[in-house]
Amino acid sequence: MSKVAVVYWSQTGNTEAMAQAVANAAGATLLTAADFSADAVAEYDAIAFGCPAMGAEVLEEEEFQPMWDAVKANLNGKKIALFGSYGWGDGEWMRNWEEDAKASGAVLAVESVMANETPDDDALAACKALGEALAQ
Repeated sequence: MSKVAVVYWSQTGNTEAMAQAVANAAGATLLTAADFSADAVAEYDAIAFGCPAMGAEVLEEEEFQPMWDAVKANLNGKKIALFGSYGWGDGEWMRNWEEDAKASGAVLAVESVMANETPDDDALAACKALGEALAQ
């Protein structure tokens, strides 16, 4: 079983609920974006990152984006997965985030998971599958 981290930022609790589902399925360490750094990347075999869409479909800009910018240079060859919630738009923030992750050399291990507002049973099941895939 891989050593997995789940790193997230949540404003309303929707992405936090997703993070908890991923972490429970993966037997992972659950960390907020403020508690994760580029140095910590090497400690894990796989990392799930969770952030909701903010503003004009972007990552949260005060905590999550700076953390992401700091760690992505260390993700080359690392197995990762992305997830988050949104309340509007069509998922552009996730597509842009996936492209940024791929450009850094990260290996997207599974399809990203998005939940519209509060994650429903299907979204939570997808989070569980995401966690299980990272733990393998």
